[in-house]
Amino acid sequence: MKLLGTAVLLILVLGSCSRETKVPVELTESELEIPPESTEEESTKETQTIWEEDSSEERDPGYIVPFPADSMEPEESIFAGPPMYEWEKKAIIGTDIHYLSRSLTDGGSSFQYMVEHGDGKVVTYIEQITDAFLEEVIRQQPDVLILSGDLTLDGEKKSHEELAGKLYSVEEAGIPVLVIPGNHDINNRHAAQYQGEERIPAEFTTPEEFREIYQDFGYNEAISEDRRSLSYVYEIDDYNRLLMLDTCQYQQKALVGGAILTDTYDWIEEQLEDAWDNGMNMIPVAHHNLLDESEIYVDDCTIEHGEQLVNILENWDVAIFLSGHLHVQHSKRSEDNRGVWEMVTSSLATPACQYGNLLFRDDGSFRYWTQTVDVERWAKRNNRTEKELLEFDDFKEPFLRKVFYNQSYDALKRIEELSESKRERMSVLYSELNYHYYQGTAYQIRERVLKDPNYQLWLEDGAFTVLADYVQYIVSDAKRDYNRVEED
Repeated sequence: MKLLGTAVLLILVLGSCSRETKVPVELTESELEIPPESTEEESTKETQTIWEEDSSEERDPGYIVPFPADSMEPEESIFAGPPMYEWEKKAIIGTDIHYLSRSLTDGGSSFQYMVEHGDGKVVTYIEQITDAFLEEVIRQQPDVLILSGDLTLDGEKKSHEELAGKLYSVEEAGIPVLVIPGNHDINNRHAAQYQGEERIPAEFTTPEEFREIYQDFGYNEAISEDRRSLSYVYEIDDYNRLLMLDTCQYQQKALVGGAILTDTYDWIEEQLEDAWDNGMNMIPVAHHNLLDESEIYVDDCTIEHGEQLVNILENWDVAIFLSGHLHVQHSKRSEDNRGVWEMVTSSLATPACQYGNLLFRDDGSFRYWTQTVDVERWAKRNNRTEKELLEFDDFKEPFLRKVFYNQSYDALKRIEELSESKRERMSVLYSELNYHYYQGTAYQIRERVLKDPNYQLWLEDGAFTVLADYVQYIVSDAKRDYNRVEED
C-alpha cells in the first residue's frame, strides 16, 4: 500500500521569518488599487455552500472553491454518492494563527505601532478571525483539524491558554484537534503585552507548559511520543496516522530556523516502519518547510539538513507533507513527477486569511485546496459593529499591500540617488506583486509585471538590493496557482 504521506532586510519581507520594519509612508486608496483583470480563475471563482443554510443568502466571492472549480458540483459531490474508495478522509489545516490574548493589549499606541510596523498579520482582529475560522471548521465537520505551529504571536502563555480554550468547542463538535509548536511558541523572550505607549515583557511558555496546555489536542491521545521533542503520532482511524513533527529549536531560547534532533530521526524511522508494517498511511506535519519552497529564504525556513528527512520519507513512499512558517501559499515536489508533495499553507493571520483543505484516499490520490475565512459572514451573525469586520474583504488587501509598500519604500530610501517618484512607483509595484505572491497567485499578473516599466526600474535602479532579487524571484516562480494540488 502506498504511504501518503542574509541580511536583516531580507528577513523583513517574510512572514514568520520576518522582523518589524518602519512604516514611513501612507498609501492612498488610488495607489493601492489593482487594475481590473479578467482571469480564468476569476471566471470560475463561484462560492460553494459548505453547510446547510438559506440559499438566498448572498455568498462571499472571496471563497476559493474545491479543486477543480470548473468540474465540481456543490460540496456534497465530494462526500456523497456511491463510495468509490474504501475510505476517504478530509483534514483542515490552519497555520501561523499568531493569536494574541485580548488581556495582553489595551489597543493603545504601542500595540498599533506593532501592528502597523509589522509583517502583515492582522493582529487587531486575530481573535475574530480565529473564531470565524473555528466556526467554519465545525460546520464543515472534517475528520481532523491540524494546527501546524505559530499558534501565538510571540509565545505568550496567556495567548496559548486562551486559544486552547477556544479549541475545545471544536473537540466538543466531534472533531479531533491536533497541534504542534512553531518557532514563536516556546521559550520566546519576545513575549510581550501592550499597554498604552509601553511594550512590557509577558510570561513566555516552556516546552512542559506547552504540552500541558494542549494536552487534549493530540498529546494525550498520541499512540507514540518522541521523548526528545514535542513530536507525536496520532491515529485517525484503522488506516491513517499523522506524524506531528516538532521542528523548532527552543532549548535555550526560541530560534527562527528549524531542525530535527538525531534521536528524533531514529524515532521517525521507527514510526514510519511501524505504520508500514500495519498497513497504515502516514502523513507528516511540521511547522518548518521540508523543501526549499523559496529560493530566497532557505536558512530560516527550510528544516536544517532537511534532505535527510526527504530521503527517509521517499524511502517509505510518503506522498504528502504539510507545513506552514513561510506565510506564503506555496507547494512543491521533491522530484519532478515523483517524490514527496509539500503543501505550505499560508498564515491564517495574514490576508487573505485562508486555510488548507486536504482530501486523501486509500488509493493514494489526494486533493489540496485553500479556502478564505468568511469574516464578514461571522461578523454579521454575531452582530459586530466594526466596519473592518463587516467589510473585511475590502479591508484586508489594502492593509497587507500598505505593509508591503512601506517595506519597499523604507528599503529604497537607502538608495540616495533614487528619486521620490521612482521610489513610490517601484513600491506600488512591489506591494501588488508581493501581495499576489503571498496568496499563491502571482501567475495572474506575471505577464503584466514583465511589461511594466516599474519592473525595469527594479532591475536597473534597484539592482544589487535584496528586494530586487526577491522581486525577480517572485516573477520567475509565478508558474501556476499554488492554492491547488491534485494527485490521482
